Amino acid sequence: MIDRERFERDGFAVLPALIPTTQLDTIRQAAQDIVAAFDIDRHRTVFSTADGDSGRDRYFMESAENVSCFLEADALDDQGGLTKPKHLSINKIGHALHDLVPAFSAFCRQAVLRDILKRVGYRAPVLWQSMYIFKQPQIGGEVRWHQDASYLMTTPASVSGIWVAVEDAHKGNGCLWVQPGGHHTPLREIYEVAPGQPRGRLHTLADMPWPTENDALALEVPAGSVVLFSDHLPHYSSHNHSDRSRQAFTMHVAERDAVWSGNNWLQRPTLGYFPI
Repeated sequence: MIDRERFERDGFAVLPALIPTTQLDTIRQAAQDIVAAFDIDRHRTVFSTADGDSGRDRYFMESAENVSCFLEADALDDQGGLTKPKHLSINKIGHALHDLVPAFSAFCRQAVLRDILKRVGYRAPVLWQSMYIFKQPQIGGEVRWHQDASYLMTTPASVSGIWVAVEDAHKGNGCLWVQPGGHHTPLREIYEVAPGQPRGRLHTLADMPWPTENDALALEVPAGSVVLFSDHLPHYSSHNHSDRSRQAFTMHVAERDAVWSGNNWLQRPTLGYFPI
């Protein structure tokens, strides 16, 4: 199913069309139900990576242990009014779906995901974060080049991302791009939140350019595909200019006995461990 040696060489692995359509439909409907119930007049926090992560507010920080909706930047006009209907304005839902929404809890506990992690060397993987990403038609924002370890750090490094294509992903609607082997390069940035502080700060660690298209690979995959990638792998997704969404569900796992940094923005003092 997955080649550990190749994964360690490239920093990622693609398993095409692994998840059945029925399971994708279940989490898609659960996400739609969350959006339908969301009070968009109460919370209009935008998720964007174009601001150097300076826009992370209290609502974002508290989402570590909640189910919270974040808007696309282009879903709001200059006065803060909506430019799109609510269901076409949401960038993502995060970050405790696996804890608090039964459909996502069941999805994350699939044996096939546990098997993938065991095959690349995990002994006791636990799930720290989950996100349902919409990448809305025409306004789905770019996610700049980054490495997940900049935001989710353990000692030793043990975080991996599991990205599930809920819909077909291609260059036209903002598929993932990765730098094969790029996880062997240094960590370029770190986003740290000092204890007791409401916001974090992004620090530069290594003055190294991000990949260009010549160094990168577009992961065009059909719905149901799973992408596993290292926390140090540079990856990116472009703006969605098409008329079709590119929905995906992302999980981040770590070894249970790895030390989770107290400076990570995401902390789970109430929810604790979620074993896979």
